[in-house]
Amino acid sequence: EKILNEPALWEYNFGLQDPALAMPHGIAAGQTAPEKFEITEEQIRTLEEDGVVHIKGVFDAEWVQYLRDATGHQVDNPHFWAFAGTASKLYDYIQRNIWQTNKAFANFYYHSAMGHVLSQCGRTDEIRVSTDLLMVNPNKGFKWHQDNQNGPIKWEDGIRFWITMDETPAEYGAPVYLKGSHRNDAVDEAAVFVDIEQKGLEDYKDELLEFRTMPGDMLIWHPRTIHKVDGPSDGIWTTYRRVLGGTVCKAGSKYQDKRGSGGVLSDLGRHGLEQDDKLESSFFPIVYPRWNDAEAKERDEGKVGRSPRDIASKLGGLAGKASGEKFSSFFQVLGSQAKR
Repeated sequence: EKILNEPALWEYNFGLQDPALAMPHGIAAGQTAPEKFEITEEQIRTLEEDGVVHIKGVFDAEWVQYLRDATGHQVDNPHFWAFAGTASKLYDYIQRNIWQTNKAFANFYYHSAMGHVLSQCGRTDEIRVSTDLLMVNPNKGFKWHQDNQNGPIKWEDGIRFWITMDETPAEYGAPVYLKGSHRNDAVDEAAVFVDIEQKGLEDYKDELLEFRTMPGDMLIWHPRTIHKVDGPSDGIWTTYRRVLGGTVCKAGSKYQDKRGSGGVLSDLGRHGLEQDDKLESSFFPIVYPRWNDAEAKERDEGKVGRSPRDIASKLGGLAGKASGEKFSSFFQVLGSQAKR
């Protein structure tokens, strides 16, 4: 029996949500400095060379429970912005830009060691959240793909991350990566699904790296690293697989207007940034070396988010044939998964 069922239409909520959770380690929200977690030069080089690194035990039991409680509150009080992804049957629950609507996740970014870990991985003195996802139980999984929903940034400016809240089941659910595949030049940037038998991937397709993550671990990878996650064959998760993931960007990142391509789906807010503007905005909040009080205030006042008007403006290019072709790979994800 499934551990989590899709919300009914009338159960969805709108606006800001705050589970009012006490933070771990006596942290005072909005006051205590962000925590730190040192990683090694070897781990950084592994990311650079292999395109992925598994960092164990970044978050202790208190942080894991905090994230589980925040996720539990979100699943019990589903937000409207989760409707499309959840209805597609990709996940039992999935919501993009969870930090924008759920205060507990914003506080996690502000105060946890996540920013410090990712700054070391990127050899950068600043980390901003470009886009994120709360993902619960990926049904039958997600076949070989690359991540092109990274927000309005260039590939080289992004760092992908997963923060796991549960033990990976023995039979399925372990992420698998093609070692070094972030260096490939065979896969089109607009592609989501990847045929690993295609020409140009011969050097990577047999170099598999599998990670059985545990609660509190981080997986960190380059956005172009090809990977997959296999779910149970019947698509029914009898235990939880809860993950907070997404993309952060490094210091000096510039805004990339991705209207007319699939990448726009992770940039649907009305922030006013134009092509090649410096990516400084409350829509892409700084979390390392410290959060910005003014950006946090705008988020708390509901000034950061999405509206039907914003979405219509950003997705206007869908009507054209060329842009429709660019979107086709992304929407194949929805179609192929929903049919299973």
